[in-house]
Amino acid sequence: MTKVRIDRRKGKYSGFCCDGHTGYAEAGEDIVCAGVSAIVINTVNCLEDLLEEDISYSYEEEGGRIELKFRSEPSEKAEFLIDCMIHGLKWIRLQYGSDHLDYQVREVS
Repeated sequence: MTKVRIDRRKGKYSGFCCDGHTGYAEAGEDIVCAGVSAIVINTVNCLEDLLEEDISYSYEEEGGRIELKFRSEPSEKAEFLIDCMIHGLKWIRLQYGSDHLDYQVREVS
């Protein structure tokens, strides 16, 4: 199962972590994992390349882990991109079920 945790601090996104493989199908044929990866990686790329947000991120291919943190308060456009990422994840989970993808938005201190 892939788990995505999106953190908010004082009502603003502070980062997210996507971890694990969905287990929907064999590696190389897992369309759910590919969809989640595309949404999450595109979000990271857009935050960095298009919006030039002050972020740090790491990627571990073997475990399927992507972690991103905002170093400073995200812009309104960055907040919208994270909202779009969550929206995409929601639709994947609705289509393929919560056995393969879980996500949560949580308030952290």
